[in-house]
Amino acid sequence: MHATLPLLERTDFPPLKRRAVETVQANLGYICNQACLHCHVNASPTRTESMSGETVDSLLAFIEECGAKAVDLTGGAPELNPHFRRIVQWARSRGLRVIDRCNLTILSEPGQEGLADFLAAFGVEVVASLPCYTEELVDRQRGEGVYQRSIDGIRRLNALGYGKPGTGLLLNLVYNPQGPSLPPPQPALEADYQRVLGDAFGIVFNGLFTLANMPIQRFGSTLVTRGQFNDYMALLRGAHRDENLDAVMCRSLVSVDWQGFLYDCDFNQMLGLALQHRGRARTHVADVMGEELGGGAIVVRNHCYGCTAGQGSSCGGALA
Repeated sequence: MHATLPLLERTDFPPLKRRAVETVQANLGYICNQACLHCHVNASPTRTESMSGETVDSLLAFIEECGAKAVDLTGGAPELNPHFRRIVQWARSRGLRVIDRCNLTILSEPGQEGLADFLAAFGVEVVASLPCYTEELVDRQRGEGVYQRSIDGIRRLNALGYGKPGTGLLLNLVYNPQGPSLPPPQPALEADYQRVLGDAFGIVFNGLFTLANMPIQRFGSTLVTRGQFNDYMALLRGAHRDENLDAVMCRSLVSVDWQGFLYDCDFNQMLGLALQHRGRARTHVADVMGEELGGGAIVVRNHCYGCTAGQGSSCGGALA
């Protein structure tokens, strides 16, 4: 896509090195029941890419070999992969933390009626996208009717104990800005979400993750079309804070695409910037059994400023 081309040029972003792998984030495919404007994966109902059973087997062997403590499942809608539940059961049987990047509307899709119960039964952490607490803005960004279906999904999870003290069932919501701006301070916005959603729907949740929109794929293309790409990149670069470098997610996370190839993060995956290891052009999870990934150089480009701008941004929300 034209929006990604400026990001692939040389950058002055500070060099980074990987620590020991603590989290394996696996993209199980690009099939989704939604097609959101801010999606950096270009996921949609028309996509067909989905991780195969053979690749899942290699993924699980890799997770066990590298000693990761957490498995972070994403997509698309990761739940639409036919091996999603097998991965969850395997990881939980080994005491690993499992995170499901859930769009909430998947909980009411035909054939997914038992999904919420499954997630609760296995203690899966749910990280759910809800880019605003108002119906108008959510439906504008994600499609008509998505807000109400999302609210219904949260209430279904709440009924199972998610977001409630003492249950151990974690539910965290995710905020994305509507356009080319940095997220507001996370604690204040979290309080607003809790107040508005609690008063209107009796909804509870554990925390709010504020994520900056990455100028790649669908969102990046939209910026180019509107003539906003360069201004947004200037905003990200100008707001860079060195103190965020120590906590960026690529330090302790590796990303696996639906074919089993390794990347430093999900964003690099979308740009085709493969994890660099032993001179290979691309490294598959099956190629690194018994090999140490810690200490390797992380591939950085200009989009990395999206993770270090302002309060910082990661799959776990603000860094500062």
